[in-house]
Amino acid sequence: QYVIMDGDTLEPMKVVSTRGMTVDTQEYHPEPRVAAIVASHEHPEFIVNIKETGHILLVNYADIDNLTVTDIGAARFLHDGGWDRSKRYFLTAANQSNKIAVVDSRDRNLAALVDVEKIPHPGRGANLEDPEFGPVWVTSALGNANITFLGTDPEGHPEQAWKVVRVLDGQGGGSLFVKSHPKSTNLWVDSPLNPDEAISQSIAVFDINNLEAGYDVLPIAEWADLGEGPKRVVQPEYNKAGDEVWFSVWSGQKEESAIVVVDDKTRKLKHVI
Repeated sequence: QYVIMDGDTLEPMKVVSTRGMTVDTQEYHPEPRVAAIVASHEHPEFIVNIKETGHILLVNYADIDNLTVTDIGAARFLHDGGWDRSKRYFLTAANQSNKIAVVDSRDRNLAALVDVEKIPHPGRGANLEDPEFGPVWVTSALGNANITFLGTDPEGHPEQAWKVVRVLDGQGGGSLFVKSHPKSTNLWVDSPLNPDEAISQSIAVFDINNLEAGYDVLPIAEWADLGEGPKRVVQPEYNKAGDEVWFSVWSGQKEESAIVVVDDKTRKLKHVI
């Protein structure tokens, strides 16, 4: 189920069931979970991913008593996703289906369903300007080392729109998040679920202006200097200025964890928290 709440008080205003039929085999699912929820920039709507059934719901909250929902059939096992740079198109992973669904939030329809490999896990994904293909959105994957670039400019680059235009090799599978910033020329890719500690405890960083040159590896967990523990490096996030990247270094409940701050321009350690 999903719940529409009052924005000021968080009082529940309407509870809506998500039970229903799967998008592919048309089988009834009694307990489909809600994954990503994002707010549309085009209409008074929430975009709601229903994981196991593969439906993307555009829930219009203009009149909650007479709720209007646009139901888009995408692919099963929807998870997380993010906006393209225009904030018109929502790109979201159907991870076990090995697809990226592209929702046109203005026209309220499915713009594309793109095949990718393997078990895509973009987080919100990363938007950047590919030197050859123009505006792209990037996802990494759990199941392999692929870092996949999708063209996202149907007006300026129609021949690349909603197609895989580039696939880079990362450190390995087990990636959860990619990150870049409009003020940066770096693309950061984590691999916290990789079975190799050397990979799960480090970060790969690409130069956007020279993508085919490969990646540099930064020993984030080593810089944290925590001692024993898995020390999985996860989810790079920029500060507001776009000149620092912050990394979580996760260890067990009884072990010390940390946040590592890296200078985006020099790729050098700035601080450990």
